[in-house]
Amino acid sequence: ADLAAEAPGEAVRAWGRLGYPRRALRLHGAAVAIKERHGGDVPAQHAQLLALPGIGEYTAAAVASFAYGQRHPVLDTNVRRVFARAVTGVQYPPNATTAAERRLARELLPADEATAARWAAASMELGALVCSAKNEECGRCPIAAHCAWRQAGKPAHEGPARRGQTYAGTDRQVRGKLLAVLREAVAPVPQAVLDRVWDEPVQRARALDGLVSDGLVEPLPGGEYRLPLT
Repeated sequence: ADLAAEAPGEAVRAWGRLGYPRRALRLHGAAVAIKERHGGDVPAQHAQLLALPGIGEYTAAAVASFAYGQRHPVLDTNVRRVFARAVTGVQYPPNATTAAERRLARELLPADEATAARWAAASMELGALVCSAKNEECGRCPIAAHCAWRQAGKPAHEGPARRGQTYAGTDRQVRGKLLAVLREAVAPVPQAVLDRVWDEPVQRARALDGLVSDGLVEPLPGGEYRLPLT
């Protein structure tokens, strides 16, 4: 309720440097919807969670499973990697979640709701802490003896190269610098102040236009900008 009562820009301000700031707007939108539709209580039903702004299949399943102890397949990057190695016998899952992965996740879920919820959390932690993307610790893994990838001799990834995201010099970096100025400001910021954060004017203008288009920045008369109030 406190979040819903604030302006969307305050969610962006509080989000800080966590990255992907549009998620802050979605979080605010979800808070408003939860207050209006569900009396301020996060709904327990999977379908109701999916209907909230910014909530997709993964988040709906995660909330229903971790918060309410329900039986849902929770597929994040770590879980997908565990299943790819332990069951499929490959080093990494596909870049995008496939129907086959979803089907496998449902088949592996224990039938009992409470056990399934613990399973979902455990498989996620296994991928995050033991079966990591690099330097996996098979000696600590509780399912090492059943891992198809390990039994096959850990064959190297044969799919498309897995490239990390670049940041320096990108529009993402410029957007982040512009947002940083606006987050620190207590009053609307003149264009001239924003112009100082990045030397290249075309890229700077493109980044600012993108922030306005995404609803993260509100333009005002007189060439000033602020975080959104509505």
